[in-house]
Amino acid sequence: MSSNDIIVSLDIGTSKVRAIIGEVNNGAINIIGVGSADSEGIRKGAIVDIDQTVQSIRNAVEHAERMVGIQISDVYVGIQGNHIALQTNRGVVAVSNEDREIGEEDIERVLQAAKVVALPPEREIINLVPKQYLVDGLEGISDPRGMIGVRLEVEATIVTGTKTAIHNLMRCVEKAGLRISGVILMSLASGVMSLTKDEKTIGTVLVDIGAGSCTIAVYDQGGIAATSTLPIGGEYVTNDIAYGLRTQSEQAEKIKLKYGCANVPDSAEDVRFKVTRMGSNVEKEFSQPDLASIIEPRMQEIFHLVRQEVRKLGYGDKVNGYVLTGGTVSMPGTLALAQAELESSVRIALPDYIGVRDPAYSSGVGMIQYVSKYMGAFSNANNGASKKTSKSKAAAAPTAKPGMFERIKSMFNEFI
Repeated sequence: MSSNDIIVSLDIGTSKVRAIIGEVNNGAINIIGVGSADSEGIRKGAIVDIDQTVQSIRNAVEHAERMVGIQISDVYVGIQGNHIALQTNRGVVAVSNEDREIGEEDIERVLQAAKVVALPPEREIINLVPKQYLVDGLEGISDPRGMIGVRLEVEATIVTGTKTAIHNLMRCVEKAGLRISGVILMSLASGVMSLTKDEKTIGTVLVDIGAGSCTIAVYDQGGIAATSTLPIGGEYVTNDIAYGLRTQSEQAEKIKLKYGCANVPDSAEDVRFKVTRMGSNVEKEFSQPDLASIIEPRMQEIFHLVRQEVRKLGYGDKVNGYVLTGGTVSMPGTLALAQAELESSVRIALPDYIGVRDPAYSSGVGMIQYVSKYMGAFSNANNGASKKTSKSKAAAAPTAKPGMFERIKSMFNEFI
């Protein structure tokens, strides 16, 4: 990627739509704008109302635009869901240069060759993830550019999804007046942000617990090996609170965010709050342990289902740890409960950038990191993810050192 690129990620979730603006400056990423809006039209991670979803996307993007003072035209969109499938394929090409030096063109050709795979008519490729390259039979190469060889091979993981889910998502973004630079699997994006190289190698489960769904991604031998989505998340906790305290869902969500604790032993008896009961104006007082006793069983169930699903995927004994992310895991007591239920080492991952230090932003920030790390090198190889985020090519860098907003405005002057 060029020295100063603007990348915008769009994370369309069940409870929130988040637009994050990242500036890539000589490989370093700065998060310069964040927009968030309540998500309407999404249920359990799936789009159920196009118009409401479009409005939520517009609201989030406008919020981000106001924060930074630029106009967003191109975005990278995150996708997830139980329609996602992974399969492995190989691509082989002959090196085209006369001097047998492997160049950018050879890498693009071998990745295109790896995408030649028989798919059912209702599915299409979302991402192509190279596991390793082979040059004349030599394995374990991560970047073959500049090497000398005759035959170039790639072993890659192909991420596919159903056309209906992909096209509905793209339709919503396009109706919101945005161009799609690429569609990225959320689990890949979160993995870039949340997992270390060693964690990806030894076998780690990345668990993204959102409001409407829980996405599980198993990383093994350096790459993503399996993925699954459970239709359960933080919304279920909110519903339990609403039922247990006999109050409105809206108030239950506020109580969960302010006083929620996932582990009864971690709750404090002296933390008390009043709740307006449904069907009356009478307020009743509750303590944090009362609330924790409602939340804990549901969170236990979520972690129990996660562990069960990992076993179903065939990785029950091969897992060396769990990494949690997503908005629901920011609740106090979640880590202690997860360690007890999963009976393994567990940590919570959160982005290390000012303004987004919250597990809820992991996917959005991860998308920016994924694009800056991979889509510059293989820009034409990933299906639909070929274009760099649009910015003004004519804007020259001024001689004086301007402020950040002025620099971004000058880069985007053709859109403002």
